[in-house]
Amino acid sequence: MKSHKLFTLALAGTLAVATSCKKDLLNQANPNTLSVAQFWLTASDANKGVIASYSGIQQYGVYDHCWQFMAARSDESYSQSPFVELAVFTRFIQANNLFFISAFAWNDYYRTIYRTNQALHHIPDITMDATLKAQYIAEARFIRALMYYDLDSFFGNVPLITEDPTVTTRVKQVTPAEVEAQVIADLQAAIPDLPTAYPAADLGRATKYAAQALLAKMYMQQHKYTEASTLMAGIISSGKFSLVPSYLDNFTESNENNSESIFEVQYTGSVLDVGQGQDNASSSEGYDRPNFFGPPIYSFADVQPRQSLTASFTDSTVALVPGTKKHAIDPRRDISIISVLNPDKFYGKTFTQLGYNPSQQYWRKYLNDRTRTTPENFTSGINYRLIRYADILLLQAEALNELGQTAAAVPLVNQVRARVGLGPVPAANTASQTALRLYMRDERGRELAGENVRWYDIVRWGLLDNQDGLNYLIARDPDFTNFVLGKSKLLPIPQTDIDLDPNIKQNPGY
Repeated sequence: MKSHKLFTLALAGTLAVATSCKKDLLNQANPNTLSVAQFWLTASDANKGVIASYSGIQQYGVYDHCWQFMAARSDESYSQSPFVELAVFTRFIQANNLFFISAFAWNDYYRTIYRTNQALHHIPDITMDATLKAQYIAEARFIRALMYYDLDSFFGNVPLITEDPTVTTRVKQVTPAEVEAQVIADLQAAIPDLPTAYPAADLGRATKYAAQALLAKMYMQQHKYTEASTLMAGIISSGKFSLVPSYLDNFTESNENNSESIFEVQYTGSVLDVGQGQDNASSSEGYDRPNFFGPPIYSFADVQPRQSLTASFTDSTVALVPGTKKHAIDPRRDISIISVLNPDKFYGKTFTQLGYNPSQQYWRKYLNDRTRTTPENFTSGINYRLIRYADILLLQAEALNELGQTAAAVPLVNQVRARVGLGPVPAANTASQTALRLYMRDERGRELAGENVRWYDIVRWGLLDNQDGLNYLIARDPDFTNFVLGKSKLLPIPQTDIDLDPNIKQNPGY
């Protein structure tokens, strides 16, 4: 017994000496992981850092998944999902401020901002070609501005992080006006150093026009119509963009980065068999919207278009159906929506053959229903067209109308309509500024249906700020009966962040 104790003491002493001379074997850095000091050294490192920022916008919590559901709270969509917490989220009911849609979005937006801040902090110190360095910095600024543009719309009062933070960094929570000022500053700084186009190998990177378009959209949200119109006029007169002849080409994998695309979120569909997740290797290369926004059997059908939207596609300017007195339907309807009225086949079968309830309708945009007969999955390769030229034409029309230039606005709307074979805006809808303003609400809804632009529209139009606006929305979407003025316009800040930093205050009403 005694000798055993002595041996134990001797062994303990030896271990104490050994561990005092070497790093704790259980607390060593991963030798396969580059440190910051080892990484940000070359032009190649700078490029990789910017590419990592682009990867951030592909992520689950950003444009791959969560953004789709946050924007789906608009008056064009609703949810009958059996996932009750998700369904009521779209109805402005969120008892748990850690619900994954808004909480994951918050996390992934800030993860992406962190990547841009690292790039902006380190790239200036790298010895490399000055023009390329300026371009990389401008790209990082564009991505950071894009992230704050969305955070401003969904969360409002957010921490503004513009430095490369450490674990002890505490930043100020700012007002929407301060967030928007940062978006504007980033884009104004980025525009001079971004190219107007890229070679084929670099398609998908932000151009000067993408930054100008995003800046114009920010000005539109602020009702700074003169500034927005000047930028959009430059994009339109550049000759770099045009409406593609086929409206459908904006939503398929085979026609990506076309003449109508100003900025797309790039997806290849080349995903390892790892499933969803923020940290799964290659998961950001697959676009999973089709798996949730399509019809039953082929998707989870979590979000559907409103019947009021489907009905809005009737257009008296369309030519008569041969041999009848009935006007043909606006062709954008059947590209955007699956319904009993749509004669097409979906995944190889008609609406009736699929056995769907004729009172229901489902989103069709961004589905792979024309190229497959099997259910959707998490690995769609269709790029998400975040900013389309048609959107800019319609926004310019809106800006001109608000500036009292109604006559100059109408041809831009007619250009968008003519692409799908529709006649000019009816004269009654161009008779005054107010008439065109109201008409534009529906025209933007038809052209951009299901593209998650609508939430930003109803925010910009002030429909979420007073009871009159709310009544307009309720008539189109009964879910807005749950909308609480002064609360529901913004999402709750995740409690985990408030617990970590007591200086962060929750949004009103939560």
